[in-house]
Formats: sequence, C-alpha cells, structure tokens
Amino acid sequence: MVKHQSMHAERQMPRHIGIIMDGNGRWAKRRGLPRTMGHKAGMKTLKEIVKISVEWGLEMVTVYAFSSENWKRPGEEIHFLMQLMIEVMNNEIMELHQAGVKINILGDLDSLPEDTKVAINKGLQLTQNNQVMTLNIAFNYGGRQEIIRAVRLALELDLMPEEITEEKLSSLMYTKDMPDPDLIIRTSGEMRISNFLLWQIAYSELYVTDAYWPDFDRKEYEKAVHNYQNRGRRFGGI
Repeated sequence: MVKHQSMHAERQMPRHIGIIMDGNGRWAKRRGLPRTMGHKAGMKTLKEIVKISVEWGLEMVTVYAFSSENWKRPGEEIHFLMQLMIEVMNNEIMELHQAGVKINILGDLDSLPEDTKVAINKGLQLTQNNQVMTLNIAFNYGGRQEIIRAVRLALELDLMPEEITEEKLSSLMYTKDMPDPDLIIRTSGEMRISNFLLWQIAYSELYVTDAYWPDFDRKEYEKAVHNYQNRGRRFGGI
C-alpha cells in the first residue's frame, strides 16, 4: 500500500483536491454499454479514490457529480443519477462513516426529488461529526449560480457596498470555512472548467488527464499529485 510519505515526502501534499469526474458516458459507449453503466462504473472509481485520499491523509476532496446544467440530459439518465445518489447514501455511507469521512453537499438541494433529499440528509446527519477527511459532493451545483446565490444573501444582509469584500462573499459560498482547492483534476481530456467552483479555483493548479473517469485509478491519481508537487505556486507573485 503506497503511503503519502513515499510520494515526494519532501514536497507538500495538497490539502484540498477538486475532481471533475468526466467521461462516464463515453467510457460506456466505447464498450457498447448504456450511459448509465458508465455512471455505475464511475461510482466504483469514486469509492476507490476516496479510500486512497484517506490513506494519503488528504484533508478534503470535492467531486463534481451533477451540475445544474445536467437537467438538460435525457429523463432516464437523470432518474438514474438521482437513484444512484440514493444508493450511495443507503449502501455506501456506513463504510465512509466508519472511515471517518464527513459528507457535505455543495448545491441546491431544494429542487431535488424528495426521496433523493431524504437520503442525502440521512448521510449528512450520520457523518456530520467525522474529522478524518471531508468529501464534498457538488450535486445540482453550478459555479455561476453559487456566486449569484452569495450576492443575493449579501443583499438580504443589507450590507453596505464597502462591506462586500472577498472574505464576506467567501463566507456566503457553499464552501464557507473550507480551504480553496490546491489542485483541480479533470478526466477525459476536456480542457475546460465547466462551471465548477469558479470562485474558489482562482489560484488552483489544473491537471487534465485523457483517462475517462471509470479508468482513473491509483496510478493516474498518483501522477496528478506528483505533477502538482513539482510545480511552483506563486499566487500572483514572482
């Protein structure tokens, strides 16, 4: 088992990794399978990546599971994804809980189907006090929508213009009190952000791999982190 100490021990591990889990549908299509089977395979990959992240001692992982734009997909696929979330919360949550993983949801839960909301809230409640690692699931999430939501909350607080600072808006995001991602990984080779954590990734390092999400294994994950560890982060400085 590869421990994080062996991964360039003299180099800093990221505190927070964000992952755009892309390519489930194309992975399935290449195998002559329905897209839903790609999502099922992707869930197995997520389970493994979370285990590795805990093993490495990461503080936080945020995964992009369902965007606010994904409602445009066929109804059958949307229903499957909602049921898959229920399955995770009912069948996988205890293993995550026993590993000390806290679950957070980033996104608008109000417009989700009632049975999906119930399952999510059950998982949130069960894991709320866990401290080994936090797994943020961006579900019914969009970066622009999150920023609009934060501005509306600021208006509701009757803030003066000079009170609307970077720190104040950050405190009104879903990611309040969380460190910004150090590293964003995107699978499937697409060179875009797709409305993911637009506020939070201002200085995140980006890493793109051609591997489809179901094929993103330990070796691919190690490559991404090694790549991050060999970069110099300047945050706008020299």
